[in-house]
Formats: sequence, C-alpha cells, structure tokens
Amino acid sequence: MSSTDVSKMNPTAAKQKINLADLLIEGRAFGALLVIIVFFSLMSPNYLTVSNLLIMSSHVAIYGILAIGMLLVILTGGIDLSVGSLLGLAGIIAGFLMQGVSFNSLGVIVYPPVWAVTVMTLAFGAFLGSITGVLVAYLRVPSFVATLGIMYVARGIALLITNGLTYNNLGGNEAYGNTGFDWLGFNRLFGIPVSVIILALLAAIFGIVLARSAFGRWIYATGGNQRAAELSGVPVPFVHICVYALSGMLASVAGLVLSSQLTSAGPTAGFTYEMIAIAAVVIGGASLSGGRGTVRGTMLGAFVIGFLSDGLVIIGVSAYWQTVFTGAVIVLAVLLNSLQYGGKRF
Repeated sequence: MSSTDVSKMNPTAAKQKINLADLLIEGRAFGALLVIIVFFSLMSPNYLTVSNLLIMSSHVAIYGILAIGMLLVILTGGIDLSVGSLLGLAGIIAGFLMQGVSFNSLGVIVYPPVWAVTVMTLAFGAFLGSITGVLVAYLRVPSFVATLGIMYVARGIALLITNGLTYNNLGGNEAYGNTGFDWLGFNRLFGIPVSVIILALLAAIFGIVLARSAFGRWIYATGGNQRAAELSGVPVPFVHICVYALSGMLASVAGLVLSSQLTSAGPTAGFTYEMIAIAAVVIGGASLSGGRGTVRGTMLGAFVIGFLSDGLVIIGVSAYWQTVFTGAVIVLAVLLNSLQYGGKRF
C-alpha cells in the first residue's frame, strides 16, 4: 500500500504531517529570532535589557498589526500593497479630526472626542479596504493592480488634506475635550506598552478566528482552491471583501498607534511598510500562493524583522545596509518556503 493510500485512510496522520511542516517553518523563524537576539546581545550590552526589549516590542507592534491584515489577504491568494498608504492616511485623518472640523456655514468648529476619532478612522480604513475587495471579488481585478491603485489614492488623499505638511501636537486640548490620543503610544499597563497589548489581543483574536471559526476555514479554502471552495458553498466574494476590509482596518489601527507614538502625522508615514508586512508574513511561513500560514508564524516574522532592524540601529549600521540585510532575509525566507512547499511557484 502506498503512502498516499495510507494518508487517505488515516486523516489524523495527514494532519500531523501538516502540523509538523508548520512547526518546522515556524521553528526556522524562531531560530532566526534567537540568533538575532544572541548576536546583538553580544554586540551591545544595551540590547538585551528589559527597557530596550519593551521599546523594540512597541516598534514591532506596528509591523505586527499590519502583518495580521496582510496574512488574511495572502491566505486567500491575494496581496495588499495599500496597507502602508492606509497607515499614513489613518494618521492624517486622525490629525485632521483632532485639529477640529470647521463648519463655515454655521460658524462653529467641532472637536470630536478621541473615541470618535478612532471609530471614524477605522471605519474609513475598512471602507477603502472593502472597495479593494469589491474590485477583486466582482470585477476580477488582480489584487496587485487593485491595491496598487488604492495605494496611490490613499497617499494622494493624505497629501491633499495636508497640502504636504505634517500635523503636530496631537495630544489634544482639555478645553476641547479631545485629549488622550497619545495614550496608545506612551501609556503602559502593568509595565507593558499599550501598543504591545493591542498587538497581543489582535493576534489572539485572529488566531482563534483562523483556527476555530467557519470564516477562518473559508479563508483557507479560498486560498487553497478558489473554484473548489465555490463549489463547496464557500461565499468567496464575501470572503474577499471581508479580508481586504479587515486589512484596511488593521492598517488604520497601526496608523493610529504610530501617530500616537510620534504625536504627529505626516502624509509620507508608512512608506514601504507594505513590504515589511509582506516580509513578516513570508518569514513566518505563509505561502504567497495562498492557503498556508498562521498568525503565530506571522508574529514570529514580525519580531524577526523588528528586532533585526532595531539591532542594526543600536550597533550603528548604516541605514543603507539595513535595507540590504532586510532584503536578504526576505529572499532567504521565500527560498526556504519554496523548498518546504515542494518547489511550487508563489
């Protein structure tokens, strides 16, 4: 009896084989993270300190939140090049609202509270993401082209709103009742930065969704074989719209966190962050052809990218070399994943 026949007769064995492959991929990412920590700890005594680890983790939170949204899209076999621009636009929208919305006809200026600013910003990010989903699901526009267009639209809107300038001092004003925006970037709960807690909560939520819910199974099925998923009753257009809307919303969350950390928002924020998000997903073991990947692996990939970047800064490596090293890590991760998945093209 062939091994194929055995796998068919024993689904448990096949499932264990898949889980073992996932563990090997994530093991590589975890091993790379350990190597990075050990290397930079030897190079700098300040690297492996509690304060520095927390600072680096707050930086990783931006990448990790973006990467979760990117993972959802990649699992369906798509790609989202707009997340960096949506991140920048989210900060601009928040800054615009924090500065007050003027109604000239009424002669009044409204200063929305921070919670309202947050809700409107997230809603706008989800709206732009859903537009991408409609283009992909119903108009059959390739995700690369659709998200490339939204990337330019978002960046253009940010430039139009600000006229190329930056919103500064987003701390708010007590007299206007809109203080507290910097809470995301600077506050800590139990000594842990709020941004890291947000990342952990989002990772836990989407990890459970992908592993335990019907929607998660729909996402994997869509990326594994879209035609078969449709024949099985999976609402593929609905899945596409949802994952792009979620990606846009998560990009807005990352934009709010970044603007809160900087207490400012500029139209060029998030430039090339989409590449970092893709890198985190790939390093974490996801296949760019869809259907394979986990939140756990993506988080490892985000920490690899973040700890590597911050480590290079700490030891004084040129920013140009940082780009080279990051690119080399991405290429190596794609190569290893290609070998892991039997040499299939991504």
